[in-house]
Amino acid sequence: QVQLVESGGGLVQPGGSLRLSCTASGSIFALNSMAWYRQAPGKERELVAVISRNGPTYYADAVKGRFTISRDNTVNTAYLRMNSLKPEDTAVYYCNALGNSHHAPFNVWGQGTQVTVSS
Repeated sequence: QVQLVESGGGLVQPGGSLRLSCTASGSIFALNSMAWYRQAPGKERELVAVISRNGPTYYADAVKGRFTISRDNTVNTAYLRMNSLKPEDTAVYYCNALGNSHHAPFNVWGQGTQVTVSS
């Protein structure tokens, strides 16, 4: 069983910054890609950023140049640094991880953390 726990969401003014964290725990043999998705009210969940185990990253066009994804493999944690936040970044942000446990591959989601950008 693998679990993801997210933290770091909150209320921030436009132009502000937040850092989200996502820590994986449980029966982890290999933690491969980690990603952040978001879902705004009335909209579908969308990919924000992905980072592979060895560092290559991908960003959605809407966040390029403002968000940075990183990870610390020693503590099975991914981060999303969000700068120059805009009201349209308001959403529930979800962490996702792909990897292998000692028994089978896994594809797990965190519980989500709310990010609200408003003055």
